[in-house]
Amino acid sequence: MTNREIAHYRLLNQRIAGGQFSRPAEVVQWMGAMQAQDYQQVLWAIGLRTNVTRRTDIEQAIAERKIVLTWPMRGTLHFVPAENAKWMLKFLAPRQLAADKLRLKQLELDAKILERCRQLFHHALQGGKRLSRTAMMQLLEAAQINPKGQRGYHILWYVAQEGLVCHGPMQGKEQTFVLLDEWIPDARQLSREDALAELAQCYFASRGPASINDFAGWAGLTLADARAGLESARASLVSKQGTKEYWLTQCAADHQMPDALGVYLLPGFDEYLLGYKDRRDVLAGEHARKIVPGGNGVFLPTIVIDGQVVGTWKRAFRKNTVEVTLTPFMPLGISKTEIAVAVKRFGDFIDLPLSLKAPV
Repeated sequence: MTNREIAHYRLLNQRIAGGQFSRPAEVVQWMGAMQAQDYQQVLWAIGLRTNVTRRTDIEQAIAERKIVLTWPMRGTLHFVPAENAKWMLKFLAPRQLAADKLRLKQLELDAKILERCRQLFHHALQGGKRLSRTAMMQLLEAAQINPKGQRGYHILWYVAQEGLVCHGPMQGKEQTFVLLDEWIPDARQLSREDALAELAQCYFASRGPASINDFAGWAGLTLADARAGLESARASLVSKQGTKEYWLTQCAADHQMPDALGVYLLPGFDEYLLGYKDRRDVLAGEHARKIVPGGNGVFLPTIVIDGQVVGTWKRAFRKNTVEVTLTPFMPLGISKTEIAVAVKRFGDFIDLPLSLKAPV
């Protein structure tokens, strides 16, 4: 497979191009999990994969408990289908928690303190209550548990991966926390074998063509577990050769897919990049650091043309409008009309007029 073919399939399988969904929950269900460190960016990641969604539709899906924010894999915040949150945490979070001993020691958090925090949070949230992050920190302080210096955030991160709490709906500009068992009482339970098979099937359907290393890196699995998952899902998959072995669904490989080439403005942390351990198929190595300037782990929004990442962009909210600035790595070689169509999609999503600064 060539880079162009790989990009074509990924744009379509990720639903950035081609057939898109009509509801936010369908997007998250198809993708399995969507990276969500930046709340505003992940709203656009969901929105661009639908036909008519606005950000209020996504927040409604959160309030209706169809999708949920938690830390199911790699210790990183993701949107997942609500019914899948518990089994994903059960099978994917333990590796992160086991590797967290040094950080706990650095923060002077021991088993006794963590147990006090669990009891404190459970008592405060039981009965369907919601508390903002600020209120959760105040709870800790009132119990003489110091939340400063990342201690409070790390406690929330830890007990969320244990399955005690998850994010609830927004409260103004702050996210809230709820008890996971109360928020999603009818969550699915899967065996380890079924969990690995479902992860593999979902991953290669929504992100193929991808390698086994890509899958392991995305899910935070050992290579042995990734191979077991691939083997369980193998009946519906097919391999293709390129610079390495790629996997995608047989259905996608056989189907005459529409042309996916075009211009797209993707959010920061989008699965088009973050969903793969090796990103060289769609991002030239000489430009990789421009996506994460300073190497600080913050991925900028990207301009994608014909499947390749060719620049970054940012938006700045002004009074009653949003200014969009493009920073291409090189002359884009397209018309302002073409880029304006992609920008308009974003403007329609946030429901604000846009002004464009584009050195095309």
